[in-house]
Amino acid sequence: MADILKELLEFFPEGKISDAGFEGANIMLYTTDKNFFLNNEGIIRKVVSHFKKRVELRPDPSITMDPEKAKAIIEQIIPQEAKMDNIIFDKFRSQVIIETEKPGLCIGKQGALLQEIREKTLWVPIIKRTPPIRSLIIEKIREVIYQHSEERRKFLNRVGHRVYDGWIRAKKNEWIRITYLGSGRQVGRSCLLLQTPESRILLDCGIDPARTDHTAFPFFEAPEFKIDELDAVIITHAHLDHCGLVPLLFKFGYKGPVYCTAPTRDIMALQTLDTVKVMKNEGKDPYYTSEEVKQMVMNTICLEYEEVTDITPDIRITLYNAGHILGSAMVHIHVGNGLHNLVYTGDMKFGRTHLLEPAACQFPRLETLLIESTYGGRDNVMPPDREADDMLRDIIKNTLANHGKVLIPVLGCGRAQEVMILIEKLVRNKELEPIEVYVDGILWDITAIHTAYPEYLNHLIRKEIFHKDNNPFLSPIFKRVGSTKERQQVIEDAKPCVVLATSGMMVGGPSVQYFRAFADSPRNSLVFSCFQAEGSLGRRIQNGEREFVFREGKSQDIFECKMEVSKLEITGHSDRKQLMSFIYKCDPQPKKVIVNHGESSRCLDFASSIYKQNRIETAAPRNLETVRIK
Repeated sequence: MADILKELLEFFPEGKISDAGFEGANIMLYTTDKNFFLNNEGIIRKVVSHFKKRVELRPDPSITMDPEKAKAIIEQIIPQEAKMDNIIFDKFRSQVIIETEKPGLCIGKQGALLQEIREKTLWVPIIKRTPPIRSLIIEKIREVIYQHSEERRKFLNRVGHRVYDGWIRAKKNEWIRITYLGSGRQVGRSCLLLQTPESRILLDCGIDPARTDHTAFPFFEAPEFKIDELDAVIITHAHLDHCGLVPLLFKFGYKGPVYCTAPTRDIMALQTLDTVKVMKNEGKDPYYTSEEVKQMVMNTICLEYEEVTDITPDIRITLYNAGHILGSAMVHIHVGNGLHNLVYTGDMKFGRTHLLEPAACQFPRLETLLIESTYGGRDNVMPPDREADDMLRDIIKNTLANHGKVLIPVLGCGRAQEVMILIEKLVRNKELEPIEVYVDGILWDITAIHTAYPEYLNHLIRKEIFHKDNNPFLSPIFKRVGSTKERQQVIEDAKPCVVLATSGMMVGGPSVQYFRAFADSPRNSLVFSCFQAEGSLGRRIQNGEREFVFREGKSQDIFECKMEVSKLEITGHSDRKQLMSFIYKCDPQPKKVIVNHGESSRCLDFASSIYKQNRIETAAPRNLETVRIK
């Protein structure tokens, strides 16, 4: 592979290719010949067929039309009913990004409008959907990437050279091992180090959100982990216990790629920026700065579900729908030339939810499965979805009838939007009277990101989002709380309402402020909607504790919780039945299952049950244990 560009260029007539390089594992060719760009007579197809790699031909930046002139032509070509919102030129990659409410109208019949833009401007058009809810974070992310287009192109080229330029370490014996730097018999700080003689890959890099001391971090001091040897980071989804410390890697000096889906990149950027903001507001030194978050965004390579890509010379990955939250992915890892195949589930849901399709269970090859066990205990069986819907309806009805307020602490992504969809559905079906639902914290921006990527949602919600009048997230019952002043107004207003606020485990953020304000009245209700980690305020309340002390500087506030406390059994995780069903339906069947991301007793019980029921070899490693896979 070291001479792949040299071999590839032999397929082209002399002088037709002005530049050749990489964008990650993809090969990009540039030409100064206008006619060759518009019609290469099938040469690209032959090259793709021969090398089995994605190859794209683009016009050299030197022959593209002046952006202002090109913009005027594009505005003439795109019909007004497409409602074009923005045009962005990525000049170093010869691409023009066209943002529009109706992408189909910008493409034209059999791509006719895109072809017309190529012919008249010599720019490569990329169509993006304008989110129904405006998201500043999406705009900032696109701005960062396109404003630093030259830097981004150089970075992607370096990544490609790492993939194709041969083997760095001497290849003697082939082996694979995984070291648990976090999530071994615990929920939180997911971080696994995958090693081969050639590669060092980090699977997730999260924090334990229920802890505030050094035990919140993965074991970066482990001898196996060396930041300067790290080739790539793969993030399964954007919850902080899986992505919250990725910017810290860049603070440590990491310069490599981060792989995930596009929604995960956007939500991860928002969550980590919010972490910086919350820590500053609490008078703490942030773990990292917004500059490291920006660098993380610059170094992120987004993949679609089922898109195959090489990330090192001996590792190829494919992301599959995990059904957990928007953009969540299971990672299929192909090592060597057919040496071994692993699937790391991250957090997964093997069942359809209000938002998402169930997790995939069919893979090209599978020998070892690394699976979560958050609800893997023998007694962790969830009630039917309708029971949870009815329970939430009754809690809201009864609380509002008592002139009280309902506080639902939620994770920023996933649980909040599930609850929003559920409440909107209850109101639409007239099972609830129209109510005011206040959406606080970063929830509104994350909800906006959901509307930007409808293709990642289940087909019912996707259809509703495409029709603006039916978009459940645009329901008038939802009110955005965008400042401390507005939050105080919600607290002081005597009117009954529902409040959705982060953090879901009540370890900081707006949910704790609302709790302190609402706790004194038995008319109010507190509804837990997600897993409460050991040591969190949420777990203490769930366990029956009712008297609390809050310290602010030298003063302290002691108060009693008189609220009605309930647990809503809807979750983005699979329960025990779904986990067992997933393993049974995996195609092909794994030969070994490694259980992680669960409390110790649940990991051990789940691993034991898998072995007894399926006669599959199992393991439930502790943190700092290394498991040889091959």
